[in-house]
Amino acid sequence: MQYAVRPRAAVRPAPLVPAVRPRPRRGRSLIDADALDVLHRAARVLLDDLADLTDRLVVALQEQEPAYRATVDHDSGATWQEVHRSLRHSVASLLDPRASREAARRCSWKIGATRAEQGLPLDALLHAFRLGGSMVWQALVEETSRTAPEDVRLLVHVAADVWNFVDEHCTLVADAYRQTERRLAWRRENRLRMLAGALLDGSSRIADLPETAQALELPEQGRYVVVAVAAAGPADGAAARAAVARDARVHWHTGVDVDHGIVLLGDDDPERCLPGADDPVPGARVGIGTAVAGLAAVGDARRLADTALRMCPPSGGTVRLTEHLPAALVMAAPELGQALADRVLGPLAPLEPADAEVLLETLEAWLECDGSAQRAGERLYCHRNTVLNRLRRYEQLTGRSLTRPADMVEISLALTARRLRAQ
Repeated sequence: MQYAVRPRAAVRPAPLVPAVRPRPRRGRSLIDADALDVLHRAARVLLDDLADLTDRLVVALQEQEPAYRATVDHDSGATWQEVHRSLRHSVASLLDPRASREAARRCSWKIGATRAEQGLPLDALLHAFRLGGSMVWQALVEETSRTAPEDVRLLVHVAADVWNFVDEHCTLVADAYRQTERRLAWRRENRLRMLAGALLDGSSRIADLPETAQALELPEQGRYVVVAVAAAGPADGAAARAAVARDARVHWHTGVDVDHGIVLLGDDDPERCLPGADDPVPGARVGIGTAVAGLAAVGDARRLADTALRMCPPSGGTVRLTEHLPAALVMAAPELGQALADRVLGPLAPLEPADAEVLLETLEAWLECDGSAQRAGERLYCHRNTVLNRLRRYEQLTGRSLTRPADMVEISLALTARRLRAQ
């Protein structure tokens, strides 16, 4: 309970014709004054015997509210003191509302905030306050019945004020509880985000790994892969994340342009994991790194996933780094890749751009068709001899041989660097 009963203000009648004198409504004021006297007498007795009322309320909470039963069992002394403080402020408010109101409100607010931090259910807390209000009211009636039975009827005139007082503090407790709950949720979310961000950045300390594992609900030791997702809009990003996370245990860390998912793999999961990531989502680009061992290596896995993401075409799609390792080598050292492309493909620069483009397209098609001129011709809609003539011309212009393994490695990497630069 929290605010005391106030005497009702006398109603001032509206001005009437001077010749008519309204009669003052003294009967109601006298009843209110008498009711307050009865209330104050009973409240003083309750205040003197507050320890007994506290004991009875604690026992009632144990019997009627399971959540409080566990709280009392855990720390009976602290619970008794909390109940005693609340009752003392409530009964004092019946005697002197002006002097006790703010202290009573502060007490209720603190109880609501403290219980939210402890995780006590809000329904249990509100039940406790209403039960306390009920016991105080019952004690007032019992005390008046014992000392002056004829005055019990007067308490009816202050009952509404007493129960309004209980409702006010139930609302106050609920507000404090919810505000504290929101603050705690924000703090947990922010802490979780900081831990996951440090893990992905590779800046997480070894000492923080147990806390990080517990917060993310992921084992410290395990096989992980990081997935990088970039999308044109929120809906596309959500669809891509849902496809990736299908049947997978994943923690998502959202960013401004790229979202990263830390995916827990099973011991027997193949390198080509997360089959749902291959489902096309228009406007979404997905990069999947290689598997690493333990949360401590997630920072390396994130860098590999970002490398795979950079190889995705702007139109969208999924790139698995394990299937594009040569391109990843070029992507990891773009300056060296550019230097290699200039050296291997530079001799074609004097040609007309369209002529050079035909030679390079033919060379790429031939490599993608595993060196088959027939299949390359079908892809390019030309005869196989045309493909062979173009390849021989490339060899003549560059001085490289398509039958020499070392030259083939350089040519393949140079073409990859050219393609990545064009993206």
